[in-house]
Amino acid sequence: MNKQHWIVAGSGALLLFSLYFFGRTKPLHKDTPAIAAQEEHAVPEGQFSIDTLLRQVRSGLSPTASARITSLENSISRGDLKTQRINLFRQLAQYWKDSVGEYIPYLWYTGEKAKLENSEKSLNFAAHSYLEELRGIADPSLKIWMADQAKDLFSKSLALNPDNDSTKVGWGSTFFFGATGAASPMEGILKIREVSEKDSTNMFAQFMLGYGGLASGQLEKAADRFNKVVKREPGNKEAIFLLAETYERMGEKEKARSWYETGKKGVKNPEALKAIDEKIKALQ
Repeated sequence: MNKQHWIVAGSGALLLFSLYFFGRTKPLHKDTPAIAAQEEHAVPEGQFSIDTLLRQVRSGLSPTASARITSLENSISRGDLKTQRINLFRQLAQYWKDSVGEYIPYLWYTGEKAKLENSEKSLNFAAHSYLEELRGIADPSLKIWMADQAKDLFSKSLALNPDNDSTKVGWGSTFFFGATGAASPMEGILKIREVSEKDSTNMFAQFMLGYGGLASGQLEKAADRFNKVVKREPGNKEAIFLLAETYERMGEKEKARSWYETGKKGVKNPEALKAIDEKIKALQ
């Protein structure tokens, strides 16, 4: 299976993830396909550009919000420039997320702050933040860019602590979403499998192997991994919905319907419930 197929596979659950996990009909960010093509000399056509996104979003902000961002960006003075930049990126990240409501700039500044701090904790936090949001992204160019950002952060963390299993799994998982630098997603699977074989109770590894199986069309293997996760973590809604989708793709309608029914328990969002009920109805 080629990389493009891996990138888009599993998108059937995107709406459910956006509705249930983010509590909204759209992700907090706005998908911007081929945005780089709008900027001359920005990046090659069809690739995502964070600079272009920041300029585009800022052009639509209120004068007050735009002035606040400009004030923060101009706050660097003489002295300890590294510490000032860390504080600046922290403030920019929070302002973009809490006051503007844009998640991609939040991830970007959080990641840049982590690179300056160069601590395992901050690098892993930023990398996992990218990875979690990746599972709800539809636009391929944005997804590849985010996967590369996550991979870079995980790589820096592994340089500090090569024995962190969660970081290994995270690094390997980025290739499912199109991260560059590997011949195929199998390189990522091998890294994750290394962790799962050492510790079969590592549910993060089991989950991502299931995700990789679903993305590559190895549905029986995906179902086996997701079943292990939901057995040990019965409240893991993401694993439940992905297991339902896996059975749906396998043609196991009764099992798919049962897991969608299980997944809808406790869901409050009306749009999410409607989407799940439509899934269940279609499987009857």
